[in-house]
Amino acid sequence: MRVQDRLGRPLANLRVSVTDRCNLRCQYCMPERDYVWLPRADILTFEEIETLVDVFASLGTTKVRLTGGEPLLRKDLPDLLQLLSRKSALTDLALTTNGILLADQVTALRAAGLPRLTVSLDTLHADRFQALTRFNSLDAVLRGLDGAAAAGFDSVKIDTVVIRGVNDDELVPMLEYGRGLGAEVRFIEYMDVGGATRWSMDDVVSRREMLLGLSAHYGAITPVDEQTAAPADRFTLPDGTVFGIISSTTEPFCRQCDRSRLTADGLWYRCLYAREGTDLRGPLRAGLGTDGLRRLIGETWEARDDRGAEDRLASEDRSRLIPVETLQDQPHLEMHTRGG
Repeated sequence: MRVQDRLGRPLANLRVSVTDRCNLRCQYCMPERDYVWLPRADILTFEEIETLVDVFASLGTTKVRLTGGEPLLRKDLPDLLQLLSRKSALTDLALTTNGILLADQVTALRAAGLPRLTVSLDTLHADRFQALTRFNSLDAVLRGLDGAAAAGFDSVKIDTVVIRGVNDDELVPMLEYGRGLGAEVRFIEYMDVGGATRWSMDDVVSRREMLLGLSAHYGAITPVDEQTAAPADRFTLPDGTVFGIISSTTEPFCRQCDRSRLTADGLWYRCLYAREGTDLRGPLRAGLGTDGLRRLIGETWEARDDRGAEDRLASEDRSRLIPVETLQDQPHLEMHTRGG
């Protein structure tokens, strides 16, 4: 069974947060001093995650990405990866990490069957890294990436959020670093979602600006001709190096978006900008069987018409951000809770 929403978008891609906890405090994601964490008793067990993934797969989901918070903080994560990697219905399994704990876990992750890995890295300068994340941990991330490059993954990617006046002078160095590792770099426009309480449109470096700057350095850049629902537009440098740009802020791709997000405590969100999600943990723990869960998820997706990023772009007042007080009362609005 393959369900579609009102715009014909399939339920193909599920991001599963395994924890809301994080060991960094990146200024564009977690800029405040204090946070409210999800109750541990509410966190889905691996068996519950597996059950829900099976239901999603029965409705057409073929891609699963594990996220957080920081997923490597979840104890025994390779056990979950082993469960998911054996599922023939999943054609793509990936994990996104900040890389702090990666060096010590990379071998176990690969042995558990993880084929694809994405590491978030916004700067190659130690002082900037500490200013952005409030931790002096750049060396740990770089060690993790070295380990990932040698571990035999099918794909290693580096995600870089580009912020004007902060790291927008590092596009070329980041591409060169990724090329040296054999990793594909994806630049991400700074987004006004969740806990980005200090966001300003003035801080956004658009896809157009990035391409202009990179073309000035490398020469002609060629778009990769591919028809996918992936969030990144991909480009090729003259020497064949491929990189991506995710332009959710200035050039949204809502009408092709096939992603949804499951929080660590079982709330399901159909859009990154959504204010409300659907509780799947409650029905699951109350004994609702596979058929009931399939109906709940399928009917909810079929009613979906979310276009959050497009709505924000069309808004006359894009400066509207969620107040800190609201975020403290409703932690599910935070990006570190719903998996970014």
